[in-house]
Amino acid sequence: MTADGRRRGRNETEEERADRMWVELIQEVRVAQTGVQILFGFLLTVAFQPKYATLSHANQFIYIVTVVLGACTTGALVGPVSLHRLVSGRRVKPQAVRLASRMTLVGLVLLLATMTSALLLILRVATHGTYVPALVAAVVVWYLLWWLGLPLWARRLHESRSEDEEARPPGAGGGRTGGS
Repeated sequence: MTADGRRRGRNETEEERADRMWVELIQEVRVAQTGVQILFGFLLTVAFQPKYATLSHANQFIYIVTVVLGACTTGALVGPVSLHRLVSGRRVKPQAVRLASRMTLVGLVLLLATMTSALLLILRVATHGTYVPALVAAVVVWYLLWWLGLPLWARRLHESRSEDEEARPPGAGGGRTGGS
């Protein structure tokens, strides 16, 4: 941070950074919310289908767990919007952004659980195969790779490059041009 309260890099104040991060977070939440709303809407209709009564008790239990997870996911991903509305104008945007970011992460974890549970239910009903748990586990690993592994790898790669650039004396060359 510089003497005038500006951060290195984007040359923005804490408030400007909070504004930018808020806009980015809300865009990310919109993407996740769309998928959750479609999945949750579909789940709500299942209990009203004639085939629901023929499901085994285990599959009905998985369905109930999936619906509850979907409801919790929706709540967690709508939470940042409610938070913003309730604290708007109270000069707490940096703190609200941090809290909304945590709420979004909880929503993404719940989304993983909801998608896993829904996939388990659908594959159990559709196939009755003994391979279903292995297939669901493989899909969970796939989600974890794309939702956690790749982002953490990219963050680590970026952080190590930033540290290398900061350690390099001025004018030593080899620096990157542009940014992300």
